[in-house]
Amino acid sequence: MSVDRQEIVSVIVTTRNSGQTLQACLESVRRQTYAATELVVVDNHSSDATLEIATRFADKVATIGPERSAQRNHGASLASGAFLLFIDADMVLDPDVVTEGVLALEAGTVPAVVIPEETVGQGFWTACRSLERGCYNGDDSIEAARFYTRAAFAAAGGFDTDLNGGEDWDLSRRVARGRRLPRTRAIIHHDEGRTRLRTVYKKRRYYAPGYLAFARKHGRGAIAQGNPIFRAAYVRNWRTLGRHPLLTAGMFTLKAVELAAVLDVAVDTRVRGRVRDRSNEVYAVADDRERTGPAPATGDARRRR
Repeated sequence: MSVDRQEIVSVIVTTRNSGQTLQACLESVRRQTYAATELVVVDNHSSDATLEIATRFADKVATIGPERSAQRNHGASLASGAFLLFIDADMVLDPDVVTEGVLALEAGTVPAVVIPEETVGQGFWTACRSLERGCYNGDDSIEAARFYTRAAFAAAGGFDTDLNGGEDWDLSRRVARGRRLPRTRAIIHHDEGRTRLRTVYKKRRYYAPGYLAFARKHGRGAIAQGNPIFRAAYVRNWRTLGRHPLLTAGMFTLKAVELAAVLDVAVDTRVRGRVRDRSNEVYAVADDRERTGPAPATGDARRRR
């Protein structure tokens, strides 16, 4: 697959103590079939090998905090590309992600493109997460864009730095403005390692203030995205879920844990009268990850269909 006139695509990767997964991520960017790809890494004061790995692979490396939205906006300011692709350090790209994204943007007047994702990793809970992720394929209420034209990104004002959670959905909604966004066939493999319930709770509790702020910002329109349990995607995929009752039960257990974490923060915030200041915290909480490659998790949802 080729593109005749190649505009530069800047792939912006945010990191925080991401040494276990970063090399696989950056190698996948360097393997893209689209030649005019620039790689920008924006780190949040890592204490592991993240910066050393980033320096070996990236065209530009910067250090800034306090959260992902600020990192991504800073990465966009450093980038020289006409197109911007934002990914996390635990993601591995299929080789044609960038090429297909550019073709989709140049084929029409759309401002952004959704890159479908699948969950990879080890263990039962990760297989449950993979089943969940498979339910969202093609779902505009859940999937958010990662690939933007620079013009659309700038017009929207970039990521909302007041959101530490839900910022992907927020920007995608503001850029799309009700339009259905195209999707690539090439996908992102999201390495979630070995999922554990305590880590799920910690991460969701950490990001909960951002999700609550997202819900306040978008009102009723945010219900479909922010509601962790009652989602139309589960109804549409009832046959798939019914074929895997144990994984489905595990999936809803994960969603219940996430809901409990959000409710915990909501109650705590109401009692205090404000969201607690988390600006001194890092976005990468305790991680039980074991490094994996882009092979599907046990019982991958796409293969179960």
